Amino acid sequence: MYFKEGVCIFPAANCMVGRPYSTQGDVPWNLGRLNHVAIAVPDIEKAASMYRDVLGAKVSETVPLPEHGVYVSFVELGNTKLELLYPLGEKSPIGGFLKRQPTGGMHHICIEVDDVKEAIRTMKTKGVRVLNEEPKIGAHGKPVTFLHPKDCGGVLIELEEA
Repeated sequence: MYFKEGVCIFPAANCMVGRPYSTQGDVPWNLGRLNHVAIAVPDIEKAASMYRDVLGAKVSETVPLPEHGVYVSFVELGNTKLELLYPLGEKSPIGGFLKRQPTGGMHHICIEVDDVKEAIRTMKTKGVRVLNEEPKIGAHGKPVTFLHPKDCGGVLIELEEA
């Protein structure tokens, strides 16, 4: 059973999609669902074509996000999304990622929270490095922040306000 007292206790299961899970411990915000997994790709049109034409997924158009230094396209998967990322400009963080991993790969995961500013405050008090002190507006038009992978088991984590 994935529920205990009406709360999803196994977030990897697709239960209570779109509604916050109860966060463990004494924090003034709630953790939500996995919003997306971001993948850095060396050719965004080729990657989009593979998901659309080979797997049959719904794929958004590719759009530039100059404020983040990326081109982005979303692959709809029913209960979550993949975010395809390709570098835009010389200072793109994805460009640096692809220099280290020319074939691409997982860049980050994104988890929804109901209050990103409170999540930032909590992370800082718990010794987790936050890559931007103030939330930025992400690809979905919502406030986001990123947590340092060295403090998160080697995974870059994006927190997005739901």
